[in-house]
Amino acid sequence: MEHLIKVLSKIPIGIHYFFADWVLFPIIYYVVRYRRKLVRKNLTDSFPEKSAREIRRIEKQFYHHFADLVVETIYGYGLSENDMRERVRFGNHELVKRLADEHGSVIVMLAHIGNWEWFTDYNRQYLERDGLVQGSVYRHQANEQMNKLMNILRSKHGGILIEKQTILRQMIILRREGKKMVYGFLSDQKPRPNVTRYWTEFLHHDTGFLDGGEVLGKKFGYPVLYAYIRSPKRGYYEVQFETIAEDPATTAENEITALYAKRLEENIKEQPEQWLWTHNRWKWGRRR
Repeated sequence: MEHLIKVLSKIPIGIHYFFADWVLFPIIYYVVRYRRKLVRKNLTDSFPEKSAREIRRIEKQFYHHFADLVVETIYGYGLSENDMRERVRFGNHELVKRLADEHGSVIVMLAHIGNWEWFTDYNRQYLERDGLVQGSVYRHQANEQMNKLMNILRSKHGGILIEKQTILRQMIILRREGKKMVYGFLSDQKPRPNVTRYWTEFLHHDTGFLDGGEVLGKKFGYPVLYAYIRSPKRGYYEVQFETIAEDPATTAENEITALYAKRLEENIKEQPEQWLWTHNRWKWGRRR
């Protein structure tokens, strides 16, 4: 499998995008109609001020982006550090380095915006040279072949992959080993209602949020940051690190999670087609 990915990653990006536009997109959108009803409902409910025509435009833009994600993830496997540096720019790294040096490690809360899989290249571009290690927290895929494939792609540029269920134990071990970590938490997916501690109005929905970034930030005393991701043009992404809480212990309960939700909503509204609308984000409501 890895050999096949390596071969496919050498194909020029123009051919990848041709395949995305003329094969993947039509199949996903028109033939399979992958989660189209869900995406339409999510967009319509999230942007009630937009016309049906605007919703359909964003919907199609999203599915084009979705097809791009598939080919970019494969293409990125073979990109050199210099080429990837051109395609993914990380801003405000000095903030990350300063906070990691001062506090031992940091937690970065990000989302399924842009090409989040390329975020792992942060380890190769900046962290390794500064004595830091990226820890990418992930959820184990039900399909073992897909899980193996994604782990191959995610581990290509170094860093440590940490399964979500083992995160607390791994953070304790890594601190004992003296590793300065930059933990990446994808915190925008739905939590189960029986474990949801924070609810808020988000994109016109009563929405529950994962609060692991806040809980672990307070437990270990690690600063919590937000990674604001945007795409200036096709195949190029910019990541800007922003402080949510430098000293989590001084924040009120749910304050960090609330700030994350607010910044995430602003991030999505800037480029709505870049978020993962196929996720059934509002499957579960609040238990009364």
